[in-house]
Amino acid sequence: MVNKIIDGKQISAQIKEEIKGEINARKNKGYREPKLVIIQVGDLAASTTYIKNKKIACEKVGIICEIIKQPSDISEEILVNQIKQLNNDNSVDGILVQLPLPPQINSLLITETIAIEKDVDGFSPTILGKMLLSNASPNEIVLPATPKGIMNLLEYNKIDLTGKHVVIVGRSNIVGKPIANLVLNANGTITVCHSKTKNLATLTKQADILIVAIGKANFITKEMLKKDVIIIDVGTNYDQNNKLCGDVDFANVIDYVKQITPVPGGVGPMTIAALLQNLILLYQSHL
Repeated sequence: MVNKIIDGKQISAQIKEEIKGEINARKNKGYREPKLVIIQVGDLAASTTYIKNKKIACEKVGIICEIIKQPSDISEEILVNQIKQLNNDNSVDGILVQLPLPPQINSLLITETIAIEKDVDGFSPTILGKMLLSNASPNEIVLPATPKGIMNLLEYNKIDLTGKHVVIVGRSNIVGKPIANLVLNANGTITVCHSKTKNLATLTKQADILIVAIGKANFITKEMLKKDVIIIDVGTNYDQNNKLCGDVDFANVIDYVKQITPVPGGVGPMTIAALLQNLILLYQSHL
């Protein structure tokens, strides 16, 4: 019997062990440790939590993780210059600027300032363009971490996308658009829905696999699904009881679906694992 819960924690732990083994093998041959630098602008609680989790994950597998904190009123020029210095630092394999940034900072400019060979988030226009044109396996190239993590989830659970109707709810540059391209490369048939889509439930009911990334707590209900759908819930929200939840009403749909990712414990851990995979790819290119 197929387990209904797609356990991201278990799969991410397996990926991390593989990464740890690879780093140790290289260290035993005299190579240096990989290094990630994370820049935090301001002190948003959510950003602090995300960065803490990334640092813990790095340290567990043997990656050096340096955190640089900057005040929320930092000028764009100073931030750009700091990134350029890190671009030229041969000891640094990956640079990550934690989003969101304050309004005086142009996020796209910052993304474009990070050297492609150090863009661990995979947000640069060049990397996104390469993804669009490439049929390479997600594990072979640097990609935005959440879409890469989703593809890993599907692969580890032997969920073949060939010929499947995959409905994606959300069109962000970070999740919706990249995952649509990756599903297409994996021979799935895609429908992308968004805030202007009419008759959303009519489309979600057609999904063999539903990927939801809209940031609305418990938005997707049983009435919007067909029986035995597979759901990947990317949402991270808090309900009226301040409890962490996804975009899908988990309790409402669990008995109706074939498989589903929980929140927490589904896509979140896979995103961090994918980030580490990206860093290792960059690290290997620098040796």
